Amino acid sequence: MKVRIPLAKPEITEADRDAVLDVLRTPYLSMGPKLAEFEQAICDYVGCKYAVAVNSGTSALHIAVRALGLERGAEVILPSFTFSALLNVILQEGLRPKLVDIDPGTYNTTPEMVAAAITPQTRLILAVHTFGFPVDVKSIAEGAKGSRNSRARGHTAHVIEDACEALGAEVGMRKAGSIGDAGLFAFYPNKQITTGEGGVLVTSSEQLGSDARKLRNQGRDPKLDWLQHVEIGFSYRTSDINCALGVSQLRRIENVIERRQKLAWIYDHELANSCEVHRPPLTSKGGRISWFVYPIRLGKEFTRADRDWICESMLRKGIATGRYFAPLHLQPVLASSIGQGKSELRLPQTEFVADRIIALPFFNELTEKEIQEVCGALEESIGELRRKT
Repeated sequence: MKVRIPLAKPEITEADRDAVLDVLRTPYLSMGPKLAEFEQAICDYVGCKYAVAVNSGTSALHIAVRALGLERGAEVILPSFTFSALLNVILQEGLRPKLVDIDPGTYNTTPEMVAAAITPQTRLILAVHTFGFPVDVKSIAEGAKGSRNSRARGHTAHVIEDACEALGAEVGMRKAGSIGDAGLFAFYPNKQITTGEGGVLVTSSEQLGSDARKLRNQGRDPKLDWLQHVEIGFSYRTSDINCALGVSQLRRIENVIERRQKLAWIYDHELANSCEVHRPPLTSKGGRISWFVYPIRLGKEFTRADRDWICESMLRKGIATGRYFAPLHLQPVLASSIGQGKSELRLPQTEFVADRIIALPFFNELTEKEIQEVCGALEESIGELRRKT
């Protein structure tokens, strides 16, 4: 089956290609000047003092968690409706995930849900800006510091912002990623900008930034001899080739955000008369949206099997769709990793959304005509399902 309209597609310009070729003409393919340039550009844009570029958003999370020095078994609060990378890192580090529900209107968890989950064992909260919609991380951070439970043993929970889907989103007047102890961004080809593969940790903590740099490169301390390893580290470096692409793409990030907002408006207009789907909000009271995907949600009368049938029907029409996310609290890896049977935890809003959500094609070069075709195919597929059942 030939896909005519993909779910995502990176926008690569001649300037991007020239930037990469320029690096290939130098001897500095890794840990060179483009790494420092990209990190500084990210700092300037996000509003943080330090940036540590790595080979993926997952790696950025890993070194952020390791740099915080959490004891094994420490409790980490995070939403169940998010990408599995978060759970993987938590389990790899021997930490204990505590999964919370979401608000189906925003796809994010809320400060109230997080506050209710905090216990004296809570050491970390992962605040996720899902789909580029800003979560109220400021209130989450204030709750972590002010909770009686978090202070019961003299501890304050750290907050890491997962802004891997939200470059350019804003919480109030601040950029997503700049409010917590650390922020994370990812640059996979389906993101607002891409480096091919890559990610970055941002922070305004000198200690956290220094520790993250050591962890990125096999535990080496840049202040010491090159071959001196001061702690166990990782090979999470990213190349100057990736960084050059990132520098070039970051120069047009505001145009990208504006373009994606317009695409969301077009989708909203085309689907306005559909009573079968719930459209995402075009604005957020929490701040600026930076659209990662355009997610629609089927009505409560639809099942997960219905959603999957619709996605398969659209694929037969040459249109790709996405199904984000499988709830983390229902993943087999969770039960096998903590040595328990199937999870008894039920998070109704997460499960309701996860069974019915469909991400429609969304990328910078998507045209209004293609959006109209996608929406027409969606309506046609829903009609076919109705007639079939």
